[in-house]
Amino acid sequence: MKQNQPFNPIPEPTRAELEILQVLWEFGPSTVRLVNDKLNEQRDVNYTSTLKQMQIMADKGILKRDESQMKHIYIPVEPEQKTKDQLLNRFVNTLYKGSASNLVMQVLGNTETSKEDLDAIKQLLKKLDQ
Repeated sequence: MKQNQPFNPIPEPTRAELEILQVLWEFGPSTVRLVNDKLNEQRDVNYTSTLKQMQIMADKGILKRDESQMKHIYIPVEPEQKTKDQLLNRFVNTLYKGSASNLVMQVLGNTETSKEDLDAIKQLLKKLDQ
């Protein structure tokens, strides 16, 4: 988190809410129909379930709803990177007691990391070390 910014944590999205946010981040402000269609490419999701979930997200302050047109458009309140940063910080603080190195060590130890990814990690470490 950058220091000169006020910390206004977003409500923590559920797994279903994160799926909806992923669609909105990828496709931009969208109708419930578009979001539901994209979710249905992954698994069967009822339109009314998507509608209800998005209404709840708007009530929680995760989404805002543009009602200026006949079809309501939903927009994420926070940018993708800010949401991911906050969720990652919560995750690292909760599961790894704030230790990013423990997280990285576990991720690298549990997965097969490509040479390209390792090179990118090395470059990042070099940059951070300067």
